[in-house]
Amino acid sequence: MGRWLLAADNDPCGDRISEGLTAVVSVKLDRPEYLGATRELLGNTDVRGCVRQTVREYLGNWLGEQSEQATQVVDRIFRTIHQD
Repeated sequence: MGRWLLAADNDPCGDRISEGLTAVVSVKLDRPEYLGATRELLGNTDVRGCVRQTVREYLGNWLGEQSEQATQVVDRIFRTIHQD
């Protein structure tokens, strides 16, 4: 899976690939900052970067270990991208 993530990083469609994925992440912060009226986006940019990197690593490991499921997920994402 590492190759798929690296390819997505260099691909202008990389952001669109992540649009089809959802992760539930719990982070405990002493002073959390939120953006927007609905407080949906974490405003602590340094923490946001750490969360992004951790999710990317975990997802890469999971996709590498679950090749059959990974193929289905990636195929579904690319079909959705090409339909737009």
